[in-house]
Amino acid sequence: MTFTTRPTLRGTFGMVASTHWLASQSAMSVLERGGNAFDAAACAGFVLHVVEPHLNGPGGEVPAVVATADDPAPRVLNGQGPAPAGATIAHFRDLGLDLVPGSGPLAATVPGAVDAWLLLLRDHGTWPLRDVLEPAIGYARAGHPLVSGAVTTIATVERLFAEHWPTSAALWLRDGKPPTPNAMFANPAYADTLERLAAEGEAAGTGREAQIEGARRAWREGFVAEEVATFSRQPHRDSSGADHPGLLTGDDLASWSASWEEPATLEWNGLTVAKTRAWGQGPVLLQSLALLDALDASADIDGRDGRDGSGELGVHLTAEVLKLALADREAWYGDLPDSPLPALLSKEYAAERAALVGDRASGDLRPGSPDGRTPRLPAAHADPDRTAPSGGRGAGDTGEPTVDLSGRTRGDTCHVDVVDRWGNMISATPSGGWLQSSPTIPSLGFCLGSRAQMFWLEEGLSSSLVPGRRPRTTLSPTLVLADGRPVLACGSPGGDQQDQWQLLFVLRHLGAGQDLQQAIDAPAWHTTSFPGSFYPRTMEPHGLVVEDRLGEEAIGALERRGHVVTRSGPWSLGRLCAVARDPRTGVLSAGANPRGMQNYAVGR
Repeated sequence: MTFTTRPTLRGTFGMVASTHWLASQSAMSVLERGGNAFDAAACAGFVLHVVEPHLNGPGGEVPAVVATADDPAPRVLNGQGPAPAGATIAHFRDLGLDLVPGSGPLAATVPGAVDAWLLLLRDHGTWPLRDVLEPAIGYARAGHPLVSGAVTTIATVERLFAEHWPTSAALWLRDGKPPTPNAMFANPAYADTLERLAAEGEAAGTGREAQIEGARRAWREGFVAEEVATFSRQPHRDSSGADHPGLLTGDDLASWSASWEEPATLEWNGLTVAKTRAWGQGPVLLQSLALLDALDASADIDGRDGRDGSGELGVHLTAEVLKLALADREAWYGDLPDSPLPALLSKEYAAERAALVGDRASGDLRPGSPDGRTPRLPAAHADPDRTAPSGGRGAGDTGEPTVDLSGRTRGDTCHVDVVDRWGNMISATPSGGWLQSSPTIPSLGFCLGSRAQMFWLEEGLSSSLVPGRRPRTTLSPTLVLADGRPVLACGSPGGDQQDQWQLLFVLRHLGAGQDLQQAIDAPAWHTTSFPGSFYPRTMEPHGLVVEDRLGEEAIGALERRGHVVTRSGPWSLGRLCAVARDPRTGVLSAGANPRGMQNYAVGR
């Protein structure tokens, strides 16, 4: 028997895995009382706003991939809000900015998370809104033990709050200093916001759907939109070092709503892997799987070891494949009407790209030419002979909270997976609206997000800033189907690392046959040899960050291949959650990452 840090849970009633035990148990309580997976996931989503405020918030966003028992065809829930109407490249350039700031009001897109959770609840849930919101209201009103990660984040930006963001200081520095880890912390203003959403929903009608629509109107057109628009106009310090007002208006909130979309899919290993389309980075996972298959089919890479992304050769080849997929992300991914995604996912393109993988680590950014198109990269990364910028993403950037004194943040995200006894399944990755992303709106108890930092302030790129366009987000939930039925939901926080860590998990679990917890516990690693999605958008050519447990022999061999290896500690990379269902037996399972001592799976 292989030792794992926790058991892989198994049962037949329901399973939940999330990045916080209170969210997991709140969702499980919904299942216990007759709710389905979508009621439970929405409940967990609102609880995560309260208990992981440094990782997500109501002003952020959430994409999800879902499959229902009645109609298991996967669908994507689009909870990623777009750039405001006033967010033009010219506006930022007129302010003397070359990049969208990583924090502050200027970086805000339209808040998408709350409307998306409500849309999920309306279309696929069964519970009344107030019942779903009850746990989150309770934790916001009465308090919850504030996790140490949130306290560390608050301490890091204490000076910013005290000197420039007084409304954030009033909420998070109540005694003039950060809270104590695990001390009870309440956010009554957000409890009031949720109570009012529920009340305005109930005033809209007696039916469940009518009440949810009433709450959506209150969010997009009512009191929430009014407060957001008013506060956004007030100048505040951002990571550029200057004070700027935001660009969000009431019209921006009223003109956008969450929606349903078709996923991007890949047939792999007899399974269907479903992700968001190329407005998110999800197809990186699909491209990487296709490239690895192309390598397996190559006579030059016959009989390679480490088919689960482990071992010196396995790590090397998988890292080189990821670099190619992430280079394509930089050149081709974005919220575009003419995305070359079908070509990017084709077997022919994968074979062409796999031929670039060699014995030595590449430090070049090498996007391909799908459909014969000529790739274009941002000016900062277009020169292959350039010197690597400073401020790279090696040691310390482990996917856990990474924030500096200006509020710039990388890798802060949550995740929740749920499967119920009927076979409904969802993978959702809430993020944005972190407590450190923007000043707190005092009347609402939350702040705006900073996802616009993923746009480039250059014309003609796949992810150029355009009003009404979604930023090319890193948020990347995953759903896997066998014979058209959902069998696995998984995901991880970690910014640019999300699909890298998920690739390792998928290779280990679905490729090498490891159970959920074993695949989650196995030594993790990721490459940093590509442009980062977060301000200041730097790159570390040849960079490879590994957990020490990979082993000195393998690490030394990787260094001899030209990888610049950063040892990050034995248990530091990845925050995977996963739930699964065996369609033959109906047995459900779940696992959760032990790193950070916060993720938790529950079920029976």
